[in-house]
Amino acid sequence: MDNVMNDAINGLFYDIADDYARWKALGEHGKPGDGAEMFNSLSVEEGRKYLKIIRSDSQVWGFIQKDDDGKFRGGDILMAASWKSPARNKPRGNILDGGYSIRWTGPEYL
Repeated sequence: MDNVMNDAINGLFYDIADDYARWKALGEHGKPGDGAEMFNSLSVEEGRKYLKIIRSDSQVWGFIQKDDDGKFRGGDILMAASWKSPARNKPRGNILDGGYSIRWTGPEYL
């Protein structure tokens, strides 16, 4: 994974954490540090074609396309179809371009 992709994933992690902190603040149990807790719970597992974003509660947040493959561009955000594979119907945005729509639970539905 190159530095550009690594920086974009770091930005995605911040966006996920911010959304989580906003969601927690809506309820009575929100507290300072919720966003940092979520940020620290995220990790990346690198495969041949995709980067899998995993939350510490063993949930797949989604997938990031590593390289262009004819249908998707490198950096495209894909929903998870299962633990092992993404839904390849349509990208939910691109981490390299920005302007994507996500929630802390995963990429938004179409």
